[in-house]
Amino acid sequence: MSVSSIAGRARKFAGRQGKAWFFNVCSVLLLLLLWQLIIVCTDVSSALFPSPFQTWRAFLEILNNGTLFDHFISSMYRFAVGFFVSVSVAVVFGLVFGWIDWLFRLVNPVLQILRPISPIAWMPFIVLAFGIGDAPAVVIIFLAGFFPVFLSTVAGVRNIPDIYFRVSASFGVGPVEIFWKVIFPAAFPQITSGIHLALGTAWVFLVCGEMVGAQSGLGYLIIDARNNLRYDILMTDIIVIGIIGFIMDSALGKFEKFILKKWGISE
Repeated sequence: MSVSSIAGRARKFAGRQGKAWFFNVCSVLLLLLLWQLIIVCTDVSSALFPSPFQTWRAFLEILNNGTLFDHFISSMYRFAVGFFVSVSVAVVFGLVFGWIDWLFRLVNPVLQILRPISPIAWMPFIVLAFGIGDAPAVVIIFLAGFFPVFLSTVAGVRNIPDIYFRVSASFGVGPVEIFWKVIFPAAFPQITSGIHLALGTAWVFLVCGEMVGAQSGLGYLIIDARNNLRYDILMTDIIVIGIIGFIMDSALGKFEKFILKKWGISE
């Protein structure tokens, strides 16, 4: 590859990254402007709806005293465990059920009945079974993430063209290898779509679960701030939750692109 070609690609990459950062910064500034305009143009009490400056001071307060870090670690631990187990189980079962058509048709009616039920609806039974602590939140995350990933994986497998399997049979690919070398890579784009959806859903329900059945975490911090009438801390926590979700979704997107490029599915 020539030096000019490398330089051209570098400029193109820098241009895309620069535009992305530009729009991200503009979006945040627009949000802050609208937020401040609401404060200025209305007579709402700053104690009930804090300004950006008050929220920033609250952020520094809970950052310096370690409160934010402690609750962040609790939430991320629960989320990492619940989401990893949920995605792993959903992908494995999705590959199997997508490959064995009659098996999926057998369980699909039950899945369609259970899928619309909010994981929070199961909270009383979950608390009875697992008590108060990390376990209920982990189970809530598992339920929230399982169905989107499982159904996306099944759909990805069922949509694989038959030519893939005929070519694999011609090259003597065995029934075990076909899952890793053919089915999983071919279904991967649709699997990641389900994971993207599950990530946001699971993160939302983690906060809900911590608001109900936990004594720590970012969700619990919302309830604690409300009970102590610290709406500046409550607003800070809401923003932190949104930023963390945005970062995780962006990181997942970059990982997806890396895997697709490595497999030669995209440039």
